[in-house]
Amino acid sequence: MTDAETTPSAPQDHPDNPYRTKSASWYALCLLTIVYSFNFIDRQLLAILQESIKADLNLSDSQLGLLTGFAFAIFYVTAGIPIARWADRGNRRNIVSLSLFIWSFMTALSGFVQNYTHLLLARIGVGIGEAGGSPPSHSIISDIFPADRRATAIGFYSMGVSIGILFGFLAGGWLNEFFGWRTAFMVVGIPGVILAIVLRFTLREPIRGLHDGAPSSTDAVPFGEVLRVLWSRPTFRHIALGAGLNAFCGYATANWTASFMIRTHAMSTGELGTWLSMIIGVGGAIGVFFGGYFADRLAKTDKRWYVWLPSICGFAIVPFMVSIYIVDNPYVALSLSIIPGLLFQVYLGNTIATTHAIVGPRMRATASAVLFLIINIIGLGGGPWVVGVLSDILSDSLGTESLRYAMLYALPPVMAWSAVHYWLAAKSVRQDIENAPS
Repeated sequence: MTDAETTPSAPQDHPDNPYRTKSASWYALCLLTIVYSFNFIDRQLLAILQESIKADLNLSDSQLGLLTGFAFAIFYVTAGIPIARWADRGNRRNIVSLSLFIWSFMTALSGFVQNYTHLLLARIGVGIGEAGGSPPSHSIISDIFPADRRATAIGFYSMGVSIGILFGFLAGGWLNEFFGWRTAFMVVGIPGVILAIVLRFTLREPIRGLHDGAPSSTDAVPFGEVLRVLWSRPTFRHIALGAGLNAFCGYATANWTASFMIRTHAMSTGELGTWLSMIIGVGGAIGVFFGGYFADRLAKTDKRWYVWLPSICGFAIVPFMVSIYIVDNPYVALSLSIIPGLLFQVYLGNTIATTHAIVGPRMRATASAVLFLIINIIGLGGGPWVVGVLSDILSDSLGTESLRYAMLYALPPVMAWSAVHYWLAAKSVRQDIENAPS
């Protein structure tokens, strides 16, 4: 529908709506997607640099897993809830801008650390900053785009994960190879500080709840009520656990694949960063966008497609994951990674859009924070750490091959488990969307 074709009664024509035009809506969406990309550039950078950091600071795999997993995730999710509560009643644009400034500054500061404790504290700072990025952004997007376009819009926004991974691997790999890991942190962190200023002065706060019948008040729903609504929905229980298990595999893969390829196949960080930026970065961006796009269109006939699609993709990934860790040729392993790279992120836009569909407009930032708490405790916290610990346990008997088998034993079964939960969510999703509070 073009701007000229909208009717006077359409919600987007509200006189106070700053997003009456498509150009304004898409500017906001693209800017928030770029911000989300920086979220994952700063987060993913550590994965391609960790072998160099391990050698320089004399770290174990368990320490690396803790650094990229629980140490980051605990502070990320702990700060996420109060920030989301703030976002459900405050100015979400300002929250995202401040958060971007904090995590970018702490990323740049990571280049100056002298030991493991320093780096751990810097990553905690990154985690606290990044906690204020996604929940307010999800809420903004859901107030800009109507319900039948939200999975597409959030899928587009979620491409920031893959774009960030792309540039994190690509820039980090080559910067490390030519200038060292400290320079890589500084070069990647500084642009985010500038972007925070751009966002603060060019993005406008949307009307809350405009596309949900009537503009919503700015009074936040009590946190206990949000939890009660979410827990009472079988759909949310299944998709939250399914998303956490999917993220367990996704974060473990993103954080340990570079180390696996370097140890098992002796690849350089520059070449490997280029491969992984294309597979996980470009492939993931395509998958997460079209996952939301096709779900929105299929859901016009049956809303169960919002959960069927992630389930089908999850089951499809499993045989490829097994094959990647069995083959001996590095380029065959990387080629087999293309399908998981495309399908890993299909769940994300659909899960967020479905969560927003089953709660009221004044619950969305908090609902996103609760969802991300579950995703990140299980996925970001558990995935890299469990694989790191298992690798250390297997190292006495398997040596440098311990990481290969840690990933083989842990990841395919968990991905299949995730797919089962999305399939089970199909039993309740239509009724839970119909019963959503206003």
